[in-house]
Amino acid sequence: MEIRRVGAAGLMIEVDDPLAWFNALRRRRDAGEFAATEIVPGARTVLLDGVPDPLTVADAVRSWPAPSGLAQRQRRVDVPVAFDGEDLSFVASHWGLTVNQAVARLTETVFTVAFCGFSPGFAYMRGLSGTVPRLDKPRTKVPAGSVALAGELTGIYPTASPGGWRLVGRTDIALFDVASDPPAALSPGTSVRLVRA
Repeated sequence: MEIRRVGAAGLMIEVDDPLAWFNALRRRRDAGEFAATEIVPGARTVLLDGVPDPLTVADAVRSWPAPSGLAQRQRRVDVPVAFDGEDLSFVASHWGLTVNQAVARLTETVFTVAFCGFSPGFAYMRGLSGTVPRLDKPRTKVPAGSVALAGELTGIYPTASPGGWRLVGRTDIALFDVASDPPAALSPGTSVRLVRA
């Protein structure tokens, strides 16, 4: 574990399992063990922001045991997907599978949102068995709702944007709406299943 100060009231904690730490830190904060206005998981870190006494909290975090077991999942969301992405055949071939077998792998996987970023509502999901290389040259525009793979991660583009991930399908669900509470449909810890539309 490595802990660094971020600004006057923040801590960046580098850990092996950010999602497990995210859940453990939220539980400890909610139990009154420390104060923080924001707890944000990343790929390899957890950010604590709005911490009134960062040095004391850093010492406390160092003394706590690493969370054990699976990270707690908050809820499950089924995402209807039309598996017609332009890179689906490539992904299947890369995995040594038929297209139907590749779709079966995707629909049988239980994904977990590990962290969010890139654009509002974009959830980086773990759980996929097998990796997929990114495009050599990113697309200038990926349509909103595109289900995509890169490395060991799966994501769904909430809005149209450039992107270099492999497209395997699309969904019509709204992933980000500022009028909703919460605005993002997929948040860290959420369990996600891709189901055939």
